[in-house]
Amino acid sequence: MSVERNLPPADGAARPGSGQGAGAGCAWPEMPVMPSIPAGWAIGRMSALDVEAVAEIEARAYSHPWTRGNFENSVKAGHIGLTLRDPGGVLVAYTVLMPVVDEMHLLNITVDPVRQRGGLGRLLLAVALATSHGHHLHTMLLEVRPSNVGAIELYRQAGFAEIGRRKGYYPAAGHAREDALVLRRAWAPVEAMP
Repeated sequence: MSVERNLPPADGAARPGSGQGAGAGCAWPEMPVMPSIPAGWAIGRMSALDVEAVAEIEARAYSHPWTRGNFENSVKAGHIGLTLRDPGGVLVAYTVLMPVVDEMHLLNITVDPVRQRGGLGRLLLAVALATSHGHHLHTMLLEVRPSNVGAIELYRQAGFAEIGRRKGYYPAAGHAREDALVLRRAWAPVEAMP
């Protein structure tokens, strides 16, 4: 099932690929809100039917990608998988979220490499944060490679702060291992707001 939200005309909000509005210069809200999805674009819940396209994007995006089986298991386990489709219906990005007790773990967020640097990662991260908030989970945790400087900058802009490091967490080239930075963002629940 897909949920589509249209932007009001002439609102000045970012269109994927425009580099405006949802781009690096805009402030993130203190409390996550569902962003406007540009006309024709759609956010949907990841299903078994999406796994092949998701795994193909994953393989293009990473040297050590999740496998098709990882995504299948995630869908079967009930993790919150979200997909982003362009106006032509092509799956171009996705995220996988895992609720754990009182927080949300961002397990994976990926934009097809040919569509990167156009604001789609920022849009999908905003959707992920709003989804967490909608589930009454007001903390999000994630791990990221220190070498993924673009992602780290996006997370910092979104209000994430480093809270730790996992030594040798990720596989790296030549049987080496790369640490993971553990980042966290928390916000007050609506009830706690003055």
